[in-house]
Amino acid sequence: MRLTRAAGIALLISLALSACVPQTVERSPAEIAASQQADSLAQQGKFDDAAQAYLALAQTGSNRDHYQLLAAEAYRQEGQLDRASPFLDSIRRQKLSGDEPSRLDLLQAELALKHNNAPRALQLTTQPNISVPANLQLRLLELRSQAMQQTGDLWGAARSRVEMDSQLSGLDQAQNRKEIVNLLAKLGADPLKQRAAAMQQGDRMLPWVNEALGQLGVAVAHPAPTLEQEVGTMIPGEGANVREGFKMPSRVALIVPASGNLAAASTAITEGFFAAYADSARNHVPRPPVRVYDSGGTPAGAIKAYQQAVNDGAQLVIGPLTRGEVSALFGLPQLPVALLALNHPDDKSLPANGVSEFGLLPETEGAQAADHLAENGILTAYVLLSNDDFAQRAGKAFKAEMEARGGKVAGMGNLAGSGVNYASAISGLGMPTDSGDTSTPSTSGIFISMRPQQARLLLPQLKLARVNLPVYGTSHIYAGVDDAGANRDLEGVEFCDAPWLFDVQPGLPNHGDIAAQLPSARGTSARLFAFGMDAWNLAPYLDWLRAHPGSYLPGASGQLTADQFGRIRRVLVWAKFQDGLARPLNGSLQMDSAPALAPPVDNGTTPPSSDTQPAGH
Repeated sequence: MRLTRAAGIALLISLALSACVPQTVERSPAEIAASQQADSLAQQGKFDDAAQAYLALAQTGSNRDHYQLLAAEAYRQEGQLDRASPFLDSIRRQKLSGDEPSRLDLLQAELALKHNNAPRALQLTTQPNISVPANLQLRLLELRSQAMQQTGDLWGAARSRVEMDSQLSGLDQAQNRKEIVNLLAKLGADPLKQRAAAMQQGDRMLPWVNEALGQLGVAVAHPAPTLEQEVGTMIPGEGANVREGFKMPSRVALIVPASGNLAAASTAITEGFFAAYADSARNHVPRPPVRVYDSGGTPAGAIKAYQQAVNDGAQLVIGPLTRGEVSALFGLPQLPVALLALNHPDDKSLPANGVSEFGLLPETEGAQAADHLAENGILTAYVLLSNDDFAQRAGKAFKAEMEARGGKVAGMGNLAGSGVNYASAISGLGMPTDSGDTSTPSTSGIFISMRPQQARLLLPQLKLARVNLPVYGTSHIYAGVDDAGANRDLEGVEFCDAPWLFDVQPGLPNHGDIAAQLPSARGTSARLFAFGMDAWNLAPYLDWLRAHPGSYLPGASGQLTADQFGRIRRVLVWAKFQDGLARPLNGSLQMDSAPALAPPVDNGTTPPSSDTQPAGH
């Protein structure tokens, strides 16, 4: 009962101090003095003594029912509501005033729940025309949710907690969000899928249903982010590049591991972060001091680093990198300083207000690929995946999104990492074959997710099998450098990736120039470098993005938006191998036309996902 008790302490003290005795009742000086003494005890947190004092006043004072109510509330704060049971039912409702009848109902409902009388609690919290003051609304909703849960109405219990969400913060909100998802998950995957299918896109329960389905291991199609307006508008000023919504913290902390198996990834992200920091001087953007803290790559180290950053006056903490570290911070009772976590928690819990998540998810690439195929008129797909975790997750997301777009996956196959002959996997999918005539647009396509070496083996074998369908892949197929000889076997394959690798996002430092100086900006680590750049560029716009659906920040790893849970979502660009070279399909992403040029999607790219991979989920 943490939420209702926490809310009740401040309420009881304020009510006691206001001495809410009906104004028509005359009180003697002795009663006033005794009442003030009882109020003082409540204010000091001596709730047992306060309850005894209020009960004494009930025997001698001018308003028995008022004092008995205060005594019952004091016992509740002491965690001994049962001690109010002998007199709670004798309180005369008609003698109460103001919000006192509602407070009595809530006490009786809470006592009923303690005694496993859920129907009684449900009656008290859902009675017709029930109305409570704003300061009691949270308590009413939580008791209603608990009563519904005990009577088997899991959907109603979850819906009541959704009503509570916006009124909570910190650990209370994180716990409430976890309870919402758990309640929905108990309904089961099939009933949830049926409910989701019947919901309108704007239904406020739909995101929660999708979260619960995800917890149950069901790949869920996500609506494409709506990219309507680049963050704010330009603020006048010579040479300025500061936009509306810009709110830079006065001091920033970056938490990353300095050594161990995360050192290389940490270096790429950190160097990308400070490359963007240095570039912001060119745009005359205010640059607060940044201090880097070593997390050691452990949950305990991340907590220590966060607390030290808070003590040092940080206004925004960026990091840590691993899922375990993020989970540890999310489990703290309070996060007094805003946090941009550079990963998602390993228990998939939802962040509370003031916390944002930014990660490179393979699910994003799979969903974006399905959207891309559908937009090209391809609604029948064949899927070939490596056995890597990233590929399997991308494949599940692709299938879910393709089916949501009205298409179908006609076959899925896995390629063993140690094998080199994929003939059986290819034939097993039953893909259509032809003589190589590509003059007629195909209505079928192939989706692959694997590394370049495996793709270079697969593509020639598809041609030998006379399978000439267009092929689409995730970013993992591209090693991040041009190698026309090695990549000639990938000719014609389209894949989604970070725009900075192709210098198609105006306003960012040139990739080639930085890659010539920093090894971490080359090859596959360039995506982590871009991720670090975006971590800095997001810092002044986190609140704005969350508060303005449809707004986006043109980023190095994609166009960046925030969903209702504070998760940063990415819209990627599409590239194609032509003459062995990877080239973007749409040219430059002009800032005023980026939404039209970029395919709609959810999130992004990642190296193989594990707890030691910083940007994955």
